[in-house]
Amino acid sequence: MRLYAGLALYGASSALLVEAGLGLEPWNVLHQGLAELTGLSIGVVSIIVGAGVLLLWIPLRQRPGLGTVSNVFVVGLAMDGTLALVPEVHAYGVRVPLMIVAIVLNGAATGLYIAARFGPGPRDGLMTGLHRRTGRSIRLMRTAVEVTVVVTGFLLGGTIGVGTVLYAAAIGPLAQFFLRVFAAPAQPAGTTAATGVSPRRAILRR
Repeated sequence: MRLYAGLALYGASSALLVEAGLGLEPWNVLHQGLAELTGLSIGVVSIIVGAGVLLLWIPLRQRPGLGTVSNVFVVGLAMDGTLALVPEVHAYGVRVPLMIVAIVLNGAATGLYIAARFGPGPRDGLMTGLHRRTGRSIRLMRTAVEVTVVVTGFLLGGTIGVGTVLYAAAIGPLAQFFLRVFAAPAQPAGTTAATGVSPRRAILRR
């Protein structure tokens, strides 16, 4: 329940950022740009890109979990579903609060689905896989990947703005906070989590 509630909330909160129109998180800048290029919905593009990234796990020798595969589909479907239900907004008096609420909900969603411990999302796993294969720091790998997708998405027509900057600054602390809120009870000695990685380390790897 935590896993799917978190993934659905993640997709819904990302859709609210799209509606706010003040800047998206890095990967959705790319998804929106590709959606503009192809005419597909941003949710469908998210699913296609997620599946493509998951294929890159093969040479990186990453092992997906239930949460990894579910992430590919649930987030994209939740995005499109939310965009179909939420009316367009134009006034800054609505868009700015909507952006802030979306970022907070995204942090809550991140903490919720990571606390479920069913495996990282495909994009997170790409970064940790590159870290293991190259020996470079996770922070460097994340920065390199996300700068690449943001620039590519922007050139294709994706939205970069104050929301992008605020998201980058706030998502780490928000995710850490909500991870503590939603963390599962400690497991008995001798047991292991489904991912083999503690939720706290998973957050630090993001």
